[in-house]
Amino acid sequence: MNINQFIQKVEAVETKYKSEVEADHYRQKYHLMPRVGFMNDPNGLIEIAGEYHVFYQYNPFYPEEKHVCWGHFRSKDLITWEELPVALSPLEGYDSHGCYSGSAVDKDGKLVLMYTGNVKDSKGERETYQCLAESSDGVNFKKLDTNPVIKNQPKGYTRHFRDPKVLKHNDKWYMVIGAQKEEEKGSTVLYCSEDLEKWNIVNEILGSNLSKFDFLGYMWECPNLFTLDNKDVLLFCPQGVDKKGDLYNNIYQCGYVLGKLNYETGEFNCGDFLELDRGFEFYAPQIMEDHNGRILLLGWMGLPDKESSPTINNRWLHCLTSIRELKIKDNKIVQQPIIEMQKLRRERTEHKEVLIKDNEIELKGISGDSFELKCTFEFDKVEQFGIKMRYNSDINEETVMFYDTVEEKLVFDRSKDGFHKEEDGQRRCYVKNNGKLKAHIFMDKSSVEIFINDGEETFTSRIYPSEESTDVVFFSKGGEIKLNAVHWVI
Repeated sequence: MNINQFIQKVEAVETKYKSEVEADHYRQKYHLMPRVGFMNDPNGLIEIAGEYHVFYQYNPFYPEEKHVCWGHFRSKDLITWEELPVALSPLEGYDSHGCYSGSAVDKDGKLVLMYTGNVKDSKGERETYQCLAESSDGVNFKKLDTNPVIKNQPKGYTRHFRDPKVLKHNDKWYMVIGAQKEEEKGSTVLYCSEDLEKWNIVNEILGSNLSKFDFLGYMWECPNLFTLDNKDVLLFCPQGVDKKGDLYNNIYQCGYVLGKLNYETGEFNCGDFLELDRGFEFYAPQIMEDHNGRILLLGWMGLPDKESSPTINNRWLHCLTSIRELKIKDNKIVQQPIIEMQKLRRERTEHKEVLIKDNEIELKGISGDSFELKCTFEFDKVEQFGIKMRYNSDINEETVMFYDTVEEKLVFDRSKDGFHKEEDGQRRCYVKNNGKLKAHIFMDKSSVEIFINDGEETFTSRIYPSEESTDVVFFSKGGEIKLNAVHWVI
């Protein structure tokens, strides 16, 4: 089979199930989704020739078959996206069991993709190869004859060696890759190249074999290495981290360290590992730098090994997050919605200085299943306050965000969203009580993203309410709050 035949096979299955997929009321309005089948990691984020590209892990044949390829979106404004044909297909001996995650760079005007080729033998044993493909038109890609450009993992590492993220630093190409050491400790490895084809290992730059990070599990996936506000950032997804109170509550985690990297030696002096998102579904994010120098991030609104969703009944699974801009404040990364998201705004409703005392209220014009909501809560003596979204009192459905002033905890609760169970229905994090709380919320048909205090904390999650559950209720318990709220229909 060649690439054109594979694309025809993909398009055939997309056409076959098109009406079934589109009939699902959980289909998102403004988040990127697969046409059919399974979507996971975003790959190859890049701005080139005035256009933005987002690739992603795509298995259109899910659940019957597994042929992981690279889906492809393109945009001029980060809001309106065109879906293009599959960019990479698993048709070679070095990627026969999947074109796994990777990244994109601009090399002399050509769009170059670097990815992991996944191969399994008759016994199910894995081999991984790092490979290149390039395009002159940004649509059609040719794999290099020199593939794989990295054939073997270094001595001391297992075959779990994947997800290359390439960057340029001081006129040299560098690559950071997710890895597992033979003693089953997660790791990231730094490589260097003059031409993207011949790679030399620099060093391991971080790993859970180090005492400071020994709690960070057996495998580190999807690393990103970049500079933000003059600090070097290593962002990665460790697997095998034990839950610790309100921390590390998901099956797999995502977080980062800040510090200073010596690119020549691979020595990385860094701070502590910090989680990037406090919600239920956030994994494998990738960053890019745009022409304005912004560091933009896009993540997968899903998790590995977590495939429970009502959307499977309509032949599709998972989506991507909204795009966020990253900044550093008080030695932590903050995430904020990109300003382009304002183009989605439609009807506007505002309520000023609404007093709520031991009560639940609805505000005219604030409701729906697809909206943006900005709230400021001011308070002195109150125990709890918050918002019930996608609320329906008749069937006891709600998705709730509230702040506990006594414990100083921000709580996200989806235990009554219509699908998820109570035993794993809450996520919490510490937010200092200073008498004021800001919440910036993006609701879509089956997801919610919450940015607290200008992105100091975020909660990203899928939810599955009934179509009729569209009310929004504001509440306070044990005291009074003053609320200012602005709502836009999307």
